Amino acid sequence: MFLKKNNEGSIIQLSKCIEECDAIIIGAGSGLSTAAGLTYAGERFEKYFSDFIKKYHLRDMYSAGFYSYESLEEHWAYWSRHIYYNRYINSPKDTYQKLLELVKDKDYFVLTTNVDHQFQRAGFDSKRLFYTQGDYGLWQCSVPCHQETYDNEEIVREMIEKQKDMKVPTELVPRCPHCHAPLTMNLRCDNTFVQDEGWYQAYNRYEDFLRRHENCKVLYLELGVGGNTPAIIKYPFWKYTSQNKNAIYACINYEDISCPIEINKRSLLIKGDIDQVINNLLKEGK
Repeated sequence: MFLKKNNEGSIIQLSKCIEECDAIIIGAGSGLSTAAGLTYAGERFEKYFSDFIKKYHLRDMYSAGFYSYESLEEHWAYWSRHIYYNRYINSPKDTYQKLLELVKDKDYFVLTTNVDHQFQRAGFDSKRLFYTQGDYGLWQCSVPCHQETYDNEEIVREMIEKQKDMKVPTELVPRCPHCHAPLTMNLRCDNTFVQDEGWYQAYNRYEDFLRRHENCKVLYLELGVGGNTPAIIKYPFWKYTSQNKNAIYACINYEDISCPIEINKRSLLIKGDIDQVINNLLKEGK
């Protein structure tokens, strides 16, 4: 296979690869959720966080998540909204649902650094998903004194309902049931990240999928992966493609598309909006 120099030709070839491959491994980064409308700045940020923006001059949800708020009550007023609007509602666009339509009849697996649960909400099989960096729907001990996580939906919804003047009621501030330290997000920010039993089960399923398909016709489909954590998806996908002469690497991204020269002839690099590219692939596959 030779790299096409135009998106139209690449989309035709990618559609053919999807049809003919034995397995698809999707590597999804934040660009996929951005394409689905889960933007962290601009109109959406202003809609849900105008009071925080006014008080603290915050620029976007990402940096706002690291801000040192005046109290835990204020911290959780911010974070309960952040969690709810990025985890417990569907994305504005049906990008994830269309992606599932594209791969549902194939032997697929998803490796993602996204923490917004949109794959599950769209109907992807949870047994075919490895969320490496955590989940907005989970809390952990901030110490951490033990390796467990806690579902937060019920309390987050209560925080949304009862918060006032940018604060949640003190009794809703979550604390560890073992050491009584504050709970925190189960997101990989430092070496306190808890990898619970569910994390290891997903990791083992992913490793098993890789082993079972290491010499097959595998399509490594990278979607919206940037430069923050290339060692999780991008670099391994390049390596696996290089090691397997039957493999194809495909990258769809609005900005960052590249591959090593060693796999150039077995790579498809498509620069553009992921949502629109998936639309085109669905049309091509009919």
